[in-house]
Amino acid sequence: MSLHPNEVLLAPVVSEKSYGMLSQRKYSFRVHKDAHKTQIRQAVEQLFEVHVERVNVLKVQPKPKRRGVSKGIRPGWKKAIVQVREGETIDIFEGAQV
Repeated sequence: MSLHPNEVLLAPVVSEKSYGMLSQRKYSFRVHKDAHKTQIRQAVEQLFEVHVERVNVLKVQPKPKRRGVSKGIRPGWKKAIVQVREGETIDIFEGAQV
């Protein structure tokens, strides 16, 4: 399946853990469920003009939720952790206060 780079990366992951990894040059993204490591690497390199050293992909499992009597399930999604080359940064993460 051929995806455009804008379709591969859906959103940055904003959490304490993801901001803790910034010092190691690792950035977290929510990605398309059918995207693989090569597509994620190419999308990050094209969109942010950085060189990617490593890509780790994991699936966030769906969670059952309950509010009173009604039951439901939160959908699962796919997350990619991308490590960039020494001295390079991705600007969308840099302005945040930790």
